[in-house]
Amino acid sequence: MTDSHKVECRVILITGASGGLGRALVWAFRATGSKVAAASRRSADADADDGVLAVPLDVTDAAQVKAAVESVLAKWGRIDVLINNAGVTADNLLPKIADEDWQRVLDVNLKGAFLCSQAVLETMMFNQRDGHIINISSFAAKNGHFGQSNYVAAKAGMVGLTQSLAKEAGRRSVRVNAIFPGVLDTPMTAHLTPGQKQQLAGANVLGRTTTVEEVAGFIVHLAGMRHVSGQVFQLDSRIGAWT
Repeated sequence: MTDSHKVECRVILITGASGGLGRALVWAFRATGSKVAAASRRSADADADDGVLAVPLDVTDAAQVKAAVESVLAKWGRIDVLINNAGVTADNLLPKIADEDWQRVLDVNLKGAFLCSQAVLETMMFNQRDGHIINISSFAAKNGHFGQSNYVAAKAGMVGLTQSLAKEAGRRSVRVNAIFPGVLDTPMTAHLTPGQKQQLAGANVLGRTTTVEEVAGFIVHLAGMRHVSGQVFQLDSRIGAWT
């Protein structure tokens, strides 16, 4: 098996692990034989087996992030892959967004990725001289979304964080990449009407959206790649351009 597929027996830390994509990621990595730390504010809801460690975590709390990383290192001695998947939305038109909703969306989506990345970098860069951070961003970061200026700002910030950190960490063989997963059937999209979902599917040249299983499978493959960093991968068939 080539290096690009060697994810078995690695230790994976996944934030937002109790959500739709988070759960799919937990079991996709477990299927490879990896050990998985499933971190979430609702960690008790995360399914667990002998290879899954449920970790209670509010990604906006630096002390909790530090404790979560320490608990994973205490159990398994390393962290090979961090997936910054925790995210929330609080949609509204910009003039109507409350200060607390603006801040909460940036804190969970962007500050959380910063805190978790910062917490694993010492062990990845200096102890292991190896590792991979994968940030779950959004197509919204590229084209914007109506009524989601707070979410778009946070997800665009994740792209900048990804590319800057890739330059900083690459000298010690740590890769950093980002994912635009597409519109997924998860609790975060449960508010969409059937008509809205059909419209989103129609925006894809293949006429369909992506499943959480498809996204998780791609991320498992990416996690094992040692020659790719600083990239953003779009996992649906919408076509857009940077403006």
